[in-house]
Formats: sequence, structure tokens, C-alpha cells
Amino acid sequence: MIEIATSPTTTTLVIAGDLDLAERDQFPEIAARVVGLRRQLLVIDMCRVTFMDSTGAAFLISLADAGRKRGGATVIRGADERDLFVLEVCGAMELFRVDDEHSCEPSAPDSGFAVMASREDDVTPLSHRDASTA
Repeated sequence: MIEIATSPTTTTLVIAGDLDLAERDQFPEIAARVVGLRRQLLVIDMCRVTFMDSTGAAFLISLADAGRKRGGATVIRGADERDLFVLEVCGAMELFRVDDEHSCEPSAPDSGFAVMASREDDVTPLSHRDASTA
């Protein structure tokens, strides 16, 4: 899923899930919308990207290239090393600024429960109720 948010100077793409060949049908429409907004800064939020292949990288490269031709800039935030490696292998890292300062929010809210490790001798087996008495 790709969401587009705008401000007067910035377009932000928030990408969740896979950015790959299976998602390519939506790329032309999204690219047309982003280019049509004509903002100077494109921020690509990749905090929730689970997988990116060369098709997804080509999509991001085309967005960055279109922005650069208009004098704009493209920032990637929340990308993991694997995603940056794909862009590097494609020879496209010069098209992007990488926001190393961004901290992604956790994907699931904190439950407030702590996970505690216990020693084996501290574990008491649970008693099981007889199914015939249930």
C-alpha cells in the first residue's frame, strides 16, 4: 500500500508491504500523481516496507529522476540496509538523500507487558484439567 501526503513544499510517500513486481500495476498512477503535484521535495518513507526488488527500485528511481529534472530533491527515510543495497546495485544512490536521523515508529503498539526470561528451575508445570470434567 502506498499513501501520498502533501504540504506546500513536500510530497511524502508512505509505503507499506512489498514494493516489487507484484505491485507494479499501481506504479504509473502513483508516479503521475506525484509528478503532477510538482513539489520541490519528495520524501519516501520506507519504515514499513517488507521487501523491495529491482522493479520497486526502478519505481523509486523514476520518481527521484523526475524530481531532479525539475530541480527537486528526493529523501529516503526508514530504509533498511537491504533496500539501500538494491538502490546501490542499480547505481542510483546519487539520486537520493538518505535520512539517517529518522527513527521509525514500531509497527505494533507497545502492550505495556514486559517479556521476562526465567531459569528452567523456576518454571512450575501447569496442571491440566481432565477433558471429561469440562
